[in-house]
Amino acid sequence: MAKITLHSEWLAASSTQVHFTGTQLTTTHPPSPSNQPWMEAIVPGTVLATLVKNKVVPDPFYGLGNEAIFDIADSGREYYTFWFFTTFQCKLSGNQHCDLNFRGVNYSADVYLNGHKMVLPKGMFRRHSLDVTDVVHSDGSNLLAVLVHPPDHPGSIPPQGGQGGDHEIGKDVATQYVQGWDWMTPIRDRNTGIWDEVSISITGPVKIIDPHLVSSFFDNYKRVYLHATTELENKSSLTAECSLSIHVTTELEGGIHSVEQLQTQNLSIPPTSRVQYTFPELFFYKPNLWWPNGMGKQSLYNVIISIDVKGYGESDSWSHHFGFRKIESNIDGATGGRLFKVNGEPIFIRGGNWILSDGLLRLSKKRYQTDIKFHADMNFNMIRCWGGGLTERPEFYHYCDYYGLLVWQEFWITGDVDGRGIPVSNPNGPLDHDLFLFCARDTVKLLRNHPSLALWVGGNEQTPPDDINMAMKNYLKLHPYFRHAEEKEKTVGALSERLGDPSQYLDGTRIYIQGSLWDGFADGKGGFTDGPYEIQNPEDFFKDDFYNYGFNPEVGSVGMPVAATIRATMPSEGWQIPLFRKLSSGYVEEVPNPLWKYHKYIPYSNPTKKVHDQIQLYGDVKDLDDFCLKAQLVNYIQYRALLEGWTSHMWKKYTGVLIWKTQNPWTGLRGQFYDHLLDQTAGFFGCRCAAEPIHVQLNLATYFIEVVNTTSEELSNVAMEVSVWDLEGTCPHYKVHENLTALPKNVTPIVEMKYPKSKHPKPVYFLLLKLYNMSDNKILSRNFYWLHLPGGDYKLLEPYREKKIPLKITSEVFIQGSTYKLRMHVQNTSKKPDSNSLTLEHGSKAKQKLETVDSVKGKEQEAGWFTRIHKCFAGKSNGLKVSEINGQDIGVAFFLHFSVHASNKDYKEGEDTRILPVHYSDNYFSLVPGETMTVKISFEVPPGVTPGVSLHGWNFDDKPSLKIFSDVTGNLVN
Repeated sequence: MAKITLHSEWLAASSTQVHFTGTQLTTTHPPSPSNQPWMEAIVPGTVLATLVKNKVVPDPFYGLGNEAIFDIADSGREYYTFWFFTTFQCKLSGNQHCDLNFRGVNYSADVYLNGHKMVLPKGMFRRHSLDVTDVVHSDGSNLLAVLVHPPDHPGSIPPQGGQGGDHEIGKDVATQYVQGWDWMTPIRDRNTGIWDEVSISITGPVKIIDPHLVSSFFDNYKRVYLHATTELENKSSLTAECSLSIHVTTELEGGIHSVEQLQTQNLSIPPTSRVQYTFPELFFYKPNLWWPNGMGKQSLYNVIISIDVKGYGESDSWSHHFGFRKIESNIDGATGGRLFKVNGEPIFIRGGNWILSDGLLRLSKKRYQTDIKFHADMNFNMIRCWGGGLTERPEFYHYCDYYGLLVWQEFWITGDVDGRGIPVSNPNGPLDHDLFLFCARDTVKLLRNHPSLALWVGGNEQTPPDDINMAMKNYLKLHPYFRHAEEKEKTVGALSERLGDPSQYLDGTRIYIQGSLWDGFADGKGGFTDGPYEIQNPEDFFKDDFYNYGFNPEVGSVGMPVAATIRATMPSEGWQIPLFRKLSSGYVEEVPNPLWKYHKYIPYSNPTKKVHDQIQLYGDVKDLDDFCLKAQLVNYIQYRALLEGWTSHMWKKYTGVLIWKTQNPWTGLRGQFYDHLLDQTAGFFGCRCAAEPIHVQLNLATYFIEVVNTTSEELSNVAMEVSVWDLEGTCPHYKVHENLTALPKNVTPIVEMKYPKSKHPKPVYFLLLKLYNMSDNKILSRNFYWLHLPGGDYKLLEPYREKKIPLKITSEVFIQGSTYKLRMHVQNTSKKPDSNSLTLEHGSKAKQKLETVDSVKGKEQEAGWFTRIHKCFAGKSNGLKVSEINGQDIGVAFFLHFSVHASNKDYKEGEDTRILPVHYSDNYFSLVPGETMTVKISFEVPPGVTPGVSLHGWNFDDKPSLKIFSDVTGNLVN
């Protein structure tokens, strides 16, 4: 099959300004980009995305720009009814056939091709395939015009806003967030447009339609069988004698593919008919399995199904990357939470809620890749696609497959729009239930072969209407093989004879849950027991009474971005920091400026929950830069504590948690780990730290140090180093625990951190925890805390900014095309305590006592370990670029963070020079005296741009500090 995407050279115009019919536009009066009212269009995209691109309307994501755009409720549907036009070439020969394919149109459309009219029926989540064989011109240009109509029930926006506006959008099968939410302003055109892929496909007389691949496992996953079924359509008027093949390969080193299986079957297909064909099972012995992020590799096999027709040759082919894996799910008896197993191994879920990539549906593979890699970089293992957003696209799933993110996919139902809210919404869902079910079935067929897809869910905080819910349960019923956690040994023949072929089910391999608060999620009965969504005291996440159920599908908090993002997305009146108003209760209320309020800012204080302003814990705030930097300190602590607190109760109280939410589809100011411009907040790296598969952490409620092992392997012969550092640069507490053991998939308390109970603890101090493999001194986990004594604050960190901590940075740069990969070795060169002068917990300068810790089978080691370990990280420059940042003080280099910028000779004050996105192996990190860390940085640069890397910190000399610029040859210059 030849597939050609039609994503360029589209034009668009309002239907009210076009005075020709679709037939005229595609025959005698084709539009031209130089003629009004036609403009360059974004396809895939929406009407509003096109208007923004052409500056017909303001950018709705900048400042209050959205308020200057007509809402469809005021303008009428005709205002956003738009023509889209393009041309394409399509040469057919012999018995070839051509289909014109639309993978997503919102909400319906009239299609004109070379004067011929066709109709795309209603429904945002359905594919359309039009046979245009008799319409296309094989010897010239084809003229295509598409008149796109908005949703039938776009609704209006009440003055108070609210969840889903007046809820009218729920009468259609479409996205619901477009009427606005507590994290999003309304989308004025309700996403009207050709929002997904457009293509033409050329095949022979027989076409392959929606193959279904399923794997089944035996002998503890050693024997695996691949089941494959596909629909075949014979478009010709003659019987087709066919040879149908399935070909499975796996990629080896260097792009070389190894053939794993090849099977060919002969069949006859009657004229102008569709048939379903099932291949005999393919056998694999010990294939490489697909694992979620943090559990193993994401092994993928390329499955190719092709069909040859006698007298024609290859008529069509289809390919898909497929992963051998089995996902099981049940309600855990110990916690009441839903428990997931992958390939027989329990997986503790730590992930996030996903809305969509961009509110104007400017979707792309490149953006999807960045989004999903960001989630993998945070060590997440699941993404929940929320029911008020999109059913995500195959490209999204492709990268979830590649990076190992399990996906919880919801259908288009929400509690606010489909059953409750103000005004009370319609509990019967969309008006056309048959349309909903058609779209649901089509969605399942589109996505079911992706190994990352873990479960289907009927809706967010609501179940679909009873008739839809029952139909969905029937469509998505599990094949008997997938209903049980443990499957007894059976022969494949007996399995097939007794149970039927699982690939003949619509899905058959994944559970369907009726709603996000049912069946092992939240209270499991539909009670609104998700959340909370505000700033919390970090220690509260560790307490037994913080959340009462086994799996929380939504818990959220703050998400302030860096100051550069505020300046890039708001005019100067939006740069004002909140007013801090002290209440009679003693707590502070933040009053944000109107632009922050419009962008849904969540405060860093919560007087009603007795949470003091977490930014003011660091002292008075001077300006926007100071506020956003201190917000990053809070972001890091808040989200690290959230995940560490949940993980501390792994299997004993919880089976998983999903954070609301990971990102924003616009320039919102809440609940995000990276902003809409793709710059990470410090919360991103707090999550990355907390969710690592092997992790050492401080329980903020008990002050016990814990080792978390979420892997399936026991940890043994490991050592834990505990060091406390004060603001004077001394180390008042240092211990090493040797020969520790941590059971697989378990949390092991090691020892209480007693420094706060010592005779003279400092009011603010740093704690560094390191977990080592004793055989090679490899660091398994590193975790750095800044802490204050109970009832205290961090205000002493303000004068600590005046410290001049010396740093040494060794840089390596690798350039391939437009991609830069850097290794930045950062060393705190301030004098470190040597083994004979460490101030120990009890004030002794001698060796520590060796003391057996029975609970962990370990012992404390001599302070000399400190020197021996850190020698492993003493490197040489080897001629690499070395930069020195001078300073005479001794202490922790605190809260260091890199950023990448374009070197611009014509730089203007306030200009955003950041290059985004950038992938960092770590950021917002701190180094104790003598410590070195290597940070890997990768990014792409636009043509003609010279990138520069900046390092900023809380307390070292020459702020804004180091600036390293690299020219195109990779030479580094200051």
